[in-house]
Amino acid sequence: MDFLSIFNGYAIGLLGAGLAAGLACSGSALGTGYAGQAGAGLVSEDPSKFGKAMILQVIPGTQGLYGFVIWFLAFSKLAGLGGVDMTVAQGWQIFGACLPIGIGGLVSGAAQGKVAAASINILAKKPDDWSKGMILCITVEFYAILSLLASFMMLNAI
Repeated sequence: MDFLSIFNGYAIGLLGAGLAAGLACSGSALGTGYAGQAGAGLVSEDPSKFGKAMILQVIPGTQGLYGFVIWFLAFSKLAGLGGVDMTVAQGWQIFGACLPIGIGGLVSGAAQGKVAAASINILAKKPDDWSKGMILCITVEFYAILSLLASFMMLNAI
């Protein structure tokens, strides 16, 4: 078995599916980590704000879920296209379809976590205005949703 024989269509498709989940989940891990650090600082000073801080921390976690949805759809598509016997072209199609949510999830998850951390600062200083921070987080979420839709539509076109 030579080195290039591992680059069959199935392997390329699996790599794309793995990147969709892995990159998007990494973005969520970074984002929820940033927000969690801010939340822990706030809760150490005012434990009564734990619930609202937790809501803000969870928001960047959606990118990982979106990546997992695309992983599942891509994995299903891999089996439906003949599994290990699929063509290299089909593998590259699946790989390419997985990239929007992989990259979009990584970048938006980390960015949303920073916005969520800043929103926790709003909660600390002006508790009645914490929902404004949620709106700021949702603005970043829009781009994660666009990435999800792009990957979903591309997978459905294969």
